[in-house]
Amino acid sequence: MFDVIISGCGPTGAMLAAELRLHDVRVLVLEKETEPSSFVRIVGLHIRSLELMAMRGLLDRMLEHGRKRPAGGFFAAIDKPVPKGLDSAHAFLLGIPQPAIERLLEEHATHLGAQVRRGGAVTGFEQDDEGVTVELADGEQLRSRYLVGCDGARSTVRKLLGVGFPGEPSRTETLMGEMEVGVPPEEIAAKVSEIGRTNKRFWLRPFGEGAYSVVVPAAGVGDRAETPTLEDFKQQLRTIAGTDFGVHSPRWLSRFGDATRLAERYRVGRVLLAGDAAHIHPPTGGQGLNLGVQDAFNLGWKLAAQIRGWAPETLLDTYQAERHPVAEDVLDNTRAQMELHSTEPGPQAVRRLLTELMDFDEVNRHLIEKITAIAIRYDFGEGPDLLGRRLPDVDVKGGRLYGLLHRGRGLLLDRTESLTVGGWADRVDHLADPTAALDVPCVLLRPDGHVAWIGDDQRDLEDHLSRWFGEPARPDRRSAPTATRPG
Repeated sequence: MFDVIISGCGPTGAMLAAELRLHDVRVLVLEKETEPSSFVRIVGLHIRSLELMAMRGLLDRMLEHGRKRPAGGFFAAIDKPVPKGLDSAHAFLLGIPQPAIERLLEEHATHLGAQVRRGGAVTGFEQDDEGVTVELADGEQLRSRYLVGCDGARSTVRKLLGVGFPGEPSRTETLMGEMEVGVPPEEIAAKVSEIGRTNKRFWLRPFGEGAYSVVVPAAGVGDRAETPTLEDFKQQLRTIAGTDFGVHSPRWLSRFGDATRLAERYRVGRVLLAGDAAHIHPPTGGQGLNLGVQDAFNLGWKLAAQIRGWAPETLLDTYQAERHPVAEDVLDNTRAQMELHSTEPGPQAVRRLLTELMDFDEVNRHLIEKITAIAIRYDFGEGPDLLGRRLPDVDVKGGRLYGLLHRGRGLLLDRTESLTVGGWADRVDHLADPTAALDVPCVLLRPDGHVAWIGDDQRDLEDHLSRWFGEPARPDRRSAPTATRPG
């Protein structure tokens, strides 16, 4: 009997498993593929995801395998500089091979005690009041209290659950691969520069060791399950660039479309959805992997609280209430970006106009903060603008804030040195620090780093501790203040 079975060991599934293990939840991750992906596709970790990695002590390991890039020019590939003064200690993009991030997150989860079983495809499940019975392709049945589908765009869990996945099918398709070329680099650079003025779905970029990353529009929309051939790439390169650049010796070839869909519900009883199982959209802006990892960060501590028995009655419902609107916003901004990628005269005119508007720092900042997810504000009710937002990695006594969040617990950051977490000390840490770099007296942070309360009144604090962290473990809710730094 497991507490949670996760279907899918991509970045979302592995991140969720690790978050659950921080709270001693018994986790099994089932991955239908027998071997990790060999596609060395570079993905980008945006600012908010980098912050989450820092909160769990993972960022240094990620940096060893990635390459920093400026945090600008993401929206519809409109080349604008990074807005000044982005409010983050990690204001850059980290380009990292997808196999590397998948391996690092899986290692993180297994180090914390999660079990990962490869070659375990979920083919069915039944849920009841006590849990979920999961059936595998080989007929084996497993039992858990909850099941989470992190099994991608074609999610078996979502389909079996009967959750609608409304949206638009792919209208265009793009070929992507890694291969060698047969012409000089300067010839490639000149042609890419010429075509790239109007076609943002075309590029050839050096990828090391003589290989190039090649992206080119496909001739139409085909079967995503069928891998494109090298000849498909050659034909499309000739159509668009007038030459196939002598491409040869492909390392991997793939295709992606611009389908845009959002699950109607993220939870049905004891079964939940996260990542691409809950939402798909075009890759423009590089938000997909980030959105899934952030889903896992939001869900992990809430599901753990439910299992550990201290979750307030509606806590698990806040997962959909908070993350569904975020996904809606991402789907909308990728729809807009795809329109701006069109080579038709109308979209090109809008693109030129938006390019001018982005010369205003406020416009550029708004779009970058949207893409990088640092502008998210969850609706926690009326209060200061900081309420519901993430708190940046500010300086605190003995280091920086995110170093206090490695254990996935809540945190009271107390500049007054007069408050206490009392009976919630088993799930909320307390740092009394009058020197903390805050413009407010005290903040209560959830395990995902979002501000759940601002103030300096003990009774008001306790009301909000109850709202997010359930009833206190002890009856002495008025115990003397303590000031401890998490180990």
